[in-house]
Amino acid sequence: MSFELPNKKEIELRYEAYRPAFNEILDKVTASLKKNLHLSSNPTYKNRIKSFNSYYKKILRQKAKESGESKELVTLTDMIGIRVICPFVEDLAEVEKQVSEIYDVKEIEKKGAEQSFREFGYESVHILIAVPEDCRPVEHTEVVLPENLVCEIQVRTILQDAWAEVEHELIYKSEFNPFDKPLRRKLASINASLTLADIIFQEIRDYQKKLQNELGTRRNTFYEKADDYSMEVLEMNKESSSKASESPVESPFTKGSIDDLVLQALHEHNVGNFEKAVSIYTQIIGSKPVPPDVVLSVIYKHRGMAYFAQNIYENALEDFTKSFEYDPKSFRSIYYKGIVFSVMNRNAEAVKCFDKSLEINPFQSHVFYRRGLTYYNMGEYNLAMQDVTNAANLGLEDDDLKELRNKLIKKFDMGM
Repeated sequence: MSFELPNKKEIELRYEAYRPAFNEILDKVTASLKKNLHLSSNPTYKNRIKSFNSYYKKILRQKAKESGESKELVTLTDMIGIRVICPFVEDLAEVEKQVSEIYDVKEIEKKGAEQSFREFGYESVHILIAVPEDCRPVEHTEVVLPENLVCEIQVRTILQDAWAEVEHELIYKSEFNPFDKPLRRKLASINASLTLADIIFQEIRDYQKKLQNELGTRRNTFYEKADDYSMEVLEMNKESSSKASESPVESPFTKGSIDDLVLQALHEHNVGNFEKAVSIYTQIIGSKPVPPDVVLSVIYKHRGMAYFAQNIYENALEDFTKSFEYDPKSFRSIYYKGIVFSVMNRNAEAVKCFDKSLEINPFQSHVFYRRGLTYYNMGEYNLAMQDVTNAANLGLEDDDLKELRNKLIKKFDMGM
């Protein structure tokens, strides 16, 4: 043997002397990550300082000569480890991007990416960063930090982390190596199932985002048309920000399931192809087997909005009525029905709809505003002011509410 054997006791004393400083760094870097990483879904964090036994085994495997000869701490890249655990696959790249922008990244390794589908290892991203200046120890300065000291940040999905924990117990802790083919097949099957589950979760997430984007656009367009009516009542001259599509836009969604049809209908609705949107909504309503009541309620509500956008008010009223019949808790459906009545100057019927919507959900500031506007149109100024006050108390602060309040104050000053 051409090098000196490591002295385990000396190495342990040296390593443990660094533990307080390492713990301080660990806490600070973890806090920094929690503060600086901004994702659409909240990740969870795990952290640890490598145990001495694990550290010692690893330096014997990787740095036996250096550990026997050096009187300084022999460093490993994973002594200070933090794990960022994310719900979805898309989050992994975003964490990697943000970490690279915020910290001094020394290395990025995608472990497990080189394995074939027959192998049971699981992927994770390992990012090595230099210890940030504001994360260096100030309470434990009795040791000099090695110049090459890094923190390892592991980025995984929840399922990747679950597999890694089980894999660690089954294989590494027990020193188990499954040469038996049936066992290898079982482990490979678990790996494939978890990978597929991650992919499916991401696909569902992507679908939800598309749906929410289309729903948000459609709802805003509906409210803008209702706001045009509000401006007429208040004699305001503002330009609507809603613009019809100048030319048909090809839908990015394919036909097939009800989910796909809903997305396509919402897209057509949002780009101004209202007749096509109505046709698709009608197709969904008439599909076999008959959709559940909650689905029918949503589709009737959307179709009612499409009719409203075309000024086909009677059809819109019928659809909002149907929507509410299929889901008597749908406070938005009855609210939208009230808006249509308001536009048609059927104010008493509008008030009844707004009353019902607030009975189901009394925390709707916009419904108080709409009912107040309707009362104003009816000459019921005291009731209108009560609703304006309620809307403001619930946090509504837009210009329309202020304008209505000003109009009411003028009416009161004039002795009505």
